[in-house]
Amino acid sequence: MEPHGGRRAAGQVACAMCVLACMVACTHLAPAGPSNVRITVGRSEAGPDLPPDFIGLSYEKAFLNLPLFDRGDAAMVNLFRRLGPGVLRVGGNSVDRTSWDPSGPGLRKGFVAPADISRLARFLAAADWRIIYGLNMATSTPEAMADEASAAEAAFGDRLVAFEIGNEPDLYHANKLRSPDYAYTDYLKEWNTDARAISMRVPGADFAGPATAADASRYTVPFARDTRGKVALLTHHYYRANGRSPSSTVELLLSPDLRLSGLLRTLAEASVSQDILGGFRLGEANSFYNGGAPHVSDSFASALWAIDFLFTCAASGASGVNFHGGGRGPGYTPIADDGENVREVRPEYYGTLLFSLAAQGRLTKVEVSGGNPSPSAWAVSGRDGSIRIVIQDRDAAGEVPIDLEVPKAFSTASLLRLTGPSLGAETGTLLGGSPVSLDGSWEKRGEEQVIVRNGSLPVRIAGPGALLVVVRQ
Repeated sequence: MEPHGGRRAAGQVACAMCVLACMVACTHLAPAGPSNVRITVGRSEAGPDLPPDFIGLSYEKAFLNLPLFDRGDAAMVNLFRRLGPGVLRVGGNSVDRTSWDPSGPGLRKGFVAPADISRLARFLAAADWRIIYGLNMATSTPEAMADEASAAEAAFGDRLVAFEIGNEPDLYHANKLRSPDYAYTDYLKEWNTDARAISMRVPGADFAGPATAADASRYTVPFARDTRGKVALLTHHYYRANGRSPSSTVELLLSPDLRLSGLLRTLAEASVSQDILGGFRLGEANSFYNGGAPHVSDSFASALWAIDFLFTCAASGASGVNFHGGGRGPGYTPIADDGENVREVRPEYYGTLLFSLAAQGRLTKVEVSGGNPSPSAWAVSGRDGSIRIVIQDRDAAGEVPIDLEVPKAFSTASLLRLTGPSLGAETGTLLGGSPVSLDGSWEKRGEEQVIVRNGSLPVRIAGPGALLVVVRQ
């Protein structure tokens, strides 16, 4: 089984790190005054190719105890399919508290049975997604993990990206899953024992890991080194801050996180140096941990944050990002549910959808000048010959006129706008003038058509919001 997203050459990830600094700098230049903004896009293909399955969602394994992932749930299937071919990661804290029940009936709290896995497999087939499947390391046994892995491999087949053993081992002591003196060396010994048992039942099994919460230097990097040749995909987690902290505001969410670029660089270097064919993936990520910050993680600001976050990770050479979610609490989740049915399509989903419409090719250089403050911009040389430009303005001071310059071979453009009433709005998000309905349907009623003249087209963006410009020859 190949790691999902294809076998990306190590040199491509290394190249991505070389151009990341330039691309980020070009998309966030310093303010240059009140004049019109100029955005210039070339045909350079210096950036990384974006895997078609870059987008992913992450759910707690406890959700397999609920009738949520069912091929008969047309709404959930449609919402997944609308994002394109993606990767579902099943894990989270509950993976280490969910036991394998080989003869159970399924839909039983605290357990997963063959019926649950079969139901999930049918859902994945209907949605055309693949899966990173988590196994209980903390309270299970190697034999039980191997038995469950065998059942999962039989059910998922080619849709199985990899097995992920445990979740956030760097927090095992804090979560009282191991003794206070539990260290990386203890974890590695356990992991090797479990992986051997699984490989005996599932020959050729691919593994992802270590699903670290935060400690890249003492867990993720040495894990990449010490499991060389055994791991197909390096996984790590990311959250901006603590959702329970009063300081976790819209302003913090939308401010630059100086830690992120260093983390992405570390993960890229680790995956390249150890020849991890699937590269690295943020297998669990979102705005703020502890379920998110109410009225922030579920606000329109989360849509704008998601766009820049996904592009930043892509520019670093990441093979994908899985946004963690599930439930209907007042925090993060792209799709809100009651455990059985879809109840709300949150702003973060809209930002992820806009990214999916843009990220269909190779990142290319874009330069931004003018404006106070400057909008951000990202550009993709599309696989269909188009250029796809995403422009984002978080300021609500009014319309920003933009002079967009593209290669002269292009003659037409379409504009699709992502809008919301305000950064803090929890409802009213529209893409192309339309909402994404609870059944997963969406109609682009507000797409605009523009003529490109001699490589130039004037556009306007009113913040807070984002604009997708697709130029074609």
